[in-house]
Amino acid sequence: MKLNNKHYLVKMKTINKLMSFFGVIALTLVMASCSKDEECNCGIIVSDGITGDCSWLDIRNDCTNNTKRFCFDEYTWANNYVGDNFCVTNESQW
Repeated sequence: MKLNNKHYLVKMKTINKLMSFFGVIALTLVMASCSKDEECNCGIIVSDGITGDCSWLDIRNDCTNNTKRFCFDEYTWANNYVGDNFCVTNESQW
């Protein structure tokens, strides 16, 4: 009888190890599928101004934390404010 219990315990330990292994694999796959394929063209407006004929917004990219200055038409410039989220549609990443 003791041999059967020992065999059972070894079998259960093996099953637990396999379940843990497959659990880690499943968790890795879930985490990988949760990553977004974002274009990284959005950020926070950190400053604005007008220089010559350029109504500009300085935008800090959400993905890279880089800041870049973009010129916009007066309507776009006047309706977006420092601290707002803003996406630049014709720019993939900066």
